[in-house]
Amino acid sequence: MIATAPSPAPSPSLLCMDAAALNAFMGRAFPLAETGSRGQVVSAEPGLVQVLMPFNERALRPGGVISGPTMMGLADMAVYALVIAHVGDVPMAVTTSLTMHFLRGAAPGPLHARARLLKLGRRIVTADVLLWTEAEAKPCAHATVAYALPGDIA
Repeated sequence: MIATAPSPAPSPSLLCMDAAALNAFMGRAFPLAETGSRGQVVSAEPGLVQVLMPFNERALRPGGVISGPTMMGLADMAVYALVIAHVGDVPMAVTTSLTMHFLRGAAPGPLHARARLLKLGRRIVTADVLLWTEAEAKPCAHATVAYALPGDIA
């Protein structure tokens, strides 16, 4: 029997995937999604991922602002990308909670999200997400999202 070294434990200071690898992973994980419909990872660094969802008129709700479900979906995708960036190709990481606070109407335009790692535990990853369309200093929503990791990676 050949002994193999155990893979290193996930670390908030180390990335397993960069932005290009994360976008490729998302394409494999969600093969039926339209390109760009879930957003695209713009940058990834230890503890931080930024994503962008191009503007799509179908995301508007009555009143001409981006819908809440669209913003919640991008917040969830941003944290999924953040988790995968730190733990590697683990498609079965799943959302366990998402708390969203809508701060102001999201003007039509590209929707940006910045997900910041709060805690990378053995089983649960918790992150903070800020969303905006006009300027980062004028956020339209804030979310706290937790993901559960499958038992075989810890």
